[in-house]
Amino acid sequence: MNNENEPTTLRNIPITQWAKEDRPREKMMALGKKSLSDSELIAILLRTGIPGASAAELAKQILQLSGNSLTELGRMEVSDLQRSTKGLGMAKAVTVLAALELGNRMLKEVNENKEEIIKNSQDLYHIIAPGIINLPHEEFWAVYLNQRNKVTWKQRIAAGGLTQTTVDVRIIFRTALEHNAVALAVAHNHPSGNLQPSGADKELTQRILKAGTILQIKLLDHIIVGITPTGEKDYYSFSEHNIL
Repeated sequence: MNNENEPTTLRNIPITQWAKEDRPREKMMALGKKSLSDSELIAILLRTGIPGASAAELAKQILQLSGNSLTELGRMEVSDLQRSTKGLGMAKAVTVLAALELGNRMLKEVNENKEEIIKNSQDLYHIIAPGIINLPHEEFWAVYLNQRNKVTWKQRIAAGGLTQTTVDVRIIFRTALEHNAVALAVAHNHPSGNLQPSGADKELTQRILKAGTILQIKLLDHIIVGITPTGEKDYYSFSEHNIL
């Protein structure tokens, strides 16, 4: 039995019984989508709650799984989300993760539709990171440039496991020759969030550098991208650390 003297809060009231201005859907219609918090947007996707938790409360629980990071949440699989959230059905889990994947693809599409020029490591990071920084496995990519340092082609060279991937330098330069590249830059991700290069990373960079020197195709940079243990998206640049 409820205590009549116990204060009533929104967290234990179904959305349908909230004041109209507190309901996510109504709030979005009245104030616009940018007025909603991350949890309110997820609550709209969920539509309904589960036994013991409203859609709003369930949305907060889901966000807490990733430390309130949408980036980390987007890296989860449906099975991970269901396993970590008691009572969450497959349909709700799929809906949330599908929405986050659409956001990732929209960002990638925006980047692909504008002229891409690489002048420094930050330019390379902004071009390549959206596609690989959230991956749970390593991928190695090469970006090919013309004389204006405009990106003419991008290619995934290799994909591997959680800690390493095998890269064939011949594939990198075969593609460079096919696209008449005068320069290139390479990048890969570290799912662990440790952005420091390994011995293998350094050795591979030197092999690419030497092969490029022979073929007169300049290696501009090699960056390692990842999400640090504190949740920040960041990168390590071989060029900035004078390793090239």
